[in-house]
Amino acid sequence: MKAGFFPSGFHMSDHKIHNPVLAIVGASSGNLVEWYDFYAYSFTSLYFAAAFFPKGDPTSQLLNTAGIFAVGFFMRPLGGWLFGRIADRLGRRTSMMISVLMMCFGSLMVGLLPTYASIGFWAPFLLLLARLIQGLSVGGEYGTSATYMSEVAVAGKRGFYASFQYVTLIGGQLLATLVLVALLQFLTPDEMRAWGWRIPFFIGAAAALVALFLRRALVETATEASKSEKAGTIRGILEHPRALLTVLGYTAGGSLAFYTYTTYMQKYLVNTAHMNAETATLVMTAVLFCFMIIQPAFGALSDRIGRRNMMIIFGTVTMVGTVPLMTAIGRVAAPAEAFGLVLAALVGVSFYTSISGIVKAEMFPPEIRALAVGLSYAIGNAAFGGTAEYVALLFKSNGHESAFFWYVAIICAIALAASWIMPDSRRHGYLKA
Repeated sequence: MKAGFFPSGFHMSDHKIHNPVLAIVGASSGNLVEWYDFYAYSFTSLYFAAAFFPKGDPTSQLLNTAGIFAVGFFMRPLGGWLFGRIADRLGRRTSMMISVLMMCFGSLMVGLLPTYASIGFWAPFLLLLARLIQGLSVGGEYGTSATYMSEVAVAGKRGFYASFQYVTLIGGQLLATLVLVALLQFLTPDEMRAWGWRIPFFIGAAAALVALFLRRALVETATEASKSEKAGTIRGILEHPRALLTVLGYTAGGSLAFYTYTTYMQKYLVNTAHMNAETATLVMTAVLFCFMIIQPAFGALSDRIGRRNMMIIFGTVTMVGTVPLMTAIGRVAAPAEAFGLVLAALVGVSFYTSISGIVKAEMFPPEIRALAVGLSYAIGNAAFGGTAEYVALLFKSNGHESAFFWYVAIICAIALAASWIMPDSRRHGYLKA
């Protein structure tokens, strides 16, 4: 093994994964499972909404399930703080193992929940509790895995390697939709609404145990940083106010755009474009697959043109393109047309998603990196990404659906402003290119 192949403080032992590529695979496997479990809720809610909220029309039922989806996001700041502190003080590996185990429990809980017809009010209450557990887990997962993958990546190719975080994040969404598509081949819509929606959650719980096993073999990267007095402290983060506010700014736009064109888009195609649920699922499966495979190319591009330039392009494209694209998608007449328009939107979002983790990690020193990345991301993500579905459906239910498009465009304009003021990580970043 060549000297300098690993970052300073990178502990090694004979029974651990030493190769950075394999380390990223091990870390990202848990990331994939975490996001699969989280998105399984969103994609199956079309089938179980009436089981937990039997009163009202389909839009109001989806509004209730979207509200619980959003509440799960509001646990993310707490998860970002808790797991970020664990990662900075006790190690990235320990934090990632606990988070995936917690996600396993939350998914198993959803899969086993009785319906409203069986236990009344307790059904939606327990569904909310399970989502809070999952939200806490995912809130801790992002910052720690982003930090870990950035630290094990090879200098000069950090953007390329770090892009695999969103490959697995999108892969989690894709896997959730593929499971749903597979179930629809064998079960009728009535069977899906009766009990079939539970199967994806059982699959997620089992996959989490596999990811836990893989993460046990990861090498720790924070052995030296964890000894600092500032390790994992809010006080340490507040010493970097510009970085914190910048990350909050572009995370707001990035998260909102991402969730608008992914998790909400399936419902938008059904409710607004009047596409049937099965066709919308197939369209989004194809879109997510293409979106996933282009992430490494955009990550590699960031290694050439710089993270700041990538973020400026993202902010500009999404600010200008959101209103016309969302309007056009709502009027599509064919699945192929919907596929092309949604994919075009996500190509613009890829300028952010491909470098989402590394662009944050480079702005903070190692002793507070996991906490700073996780907490700042979780706050911006909870406030804007987690509420995307709820806000969109609320505008629609009040007869002002197009106002949501302008809302997304305005938040993306804020992301653009944050990107303009961020430093060029090639000269000022804490992770040298």
